Amino acid sequence: MTSGVRPEVVSAHRVVVKVGSSSISGENAAQIGPLVDALAALHARGAEVVLVSSGAIATGIPFLALDARPTDLATQQAAAAVGQNVLMVRYQESLSRYDLVAGQILLTATDLEHSTPRSNAQRAMERLLGLRVLPIVNENDTVATQEIRFGDNDRLAALVSELVHADLLVLLSDVDALYTRPPHEPGAERIEHVAHDDDLGGVELGDIGAAGVGTGGAGTKIAAARHAVGNGIPVVLTSTGNVGAALRGEAVGTWFEAAPRD
Repeated sequence: MTSGVRPEVVSAHRVVVKVGSSSISGENAAQIGPLVDALAALHARGAEVVLVSSGAIATGIPFLALDARPTDLATQQAAAAVGQNVLMVRYQESLSRYDLVAGQILLTATDLEHSTPRSNAQRAMERLLGLRVLPIVNENDTVATQEIRFGDNDRLAALVSELVHADLLVLLSDVDALYTRPPHEPGAERIEHVAHDDDLGGVELGDIGAAGVGTGGAGTKIAAARHAVGNGIPVVLTSTGNVGAALRGEAVGTWFEAAPRD
């Protein structure tokens, strides 16, 4: 798909948007404003929006006088405790320009694996959306352990999309699309459309983003997209800078076609 508007995006009533750590922390913290602009525009046209946001640990790092992402679990938890608060303040300050209210939801892997906490999370999100509040979801890094962590919020976003029966999942990062190989390498070509049964066997995957503050890469996004499309939810993969265009249905990034719903 190279031109025109994606009708599935324009008609989507419930949209989950995931943004990565490197896109909204450090020198990129200013991208929160344009991201909120795009989410507010989507909300204004009557859609329901859930934001899955990484960035708690990365946001907390400078407040703990650390010069790099901590490697030990306790310091990661401490950075998350500080950073999650700062991150929510930044989101709410930006959302207030549109008289929108954010609702924070922190989850661990086990919350979505067991029926009672899963249903509690689902009920809370449904009520927030019904109240026209914008839920902001993150992994509960303060209490998560290495054994139970999602590992990245791409997977969390796919699981949340399934949980709330979303019509669309948008995965944002610092790369504008999926490429046949890491985009900085010679010969890398943008993949515009992925069929629901395409195994992407020819794609060469690289490491995490250059900022070094996230835990995901192209591989985690492909896995998340597969999970979503397998549940009948189409996916757009693009850069945070393209979020406005993506949510307007413009043919940016990579489009993952959803499998037919039963």
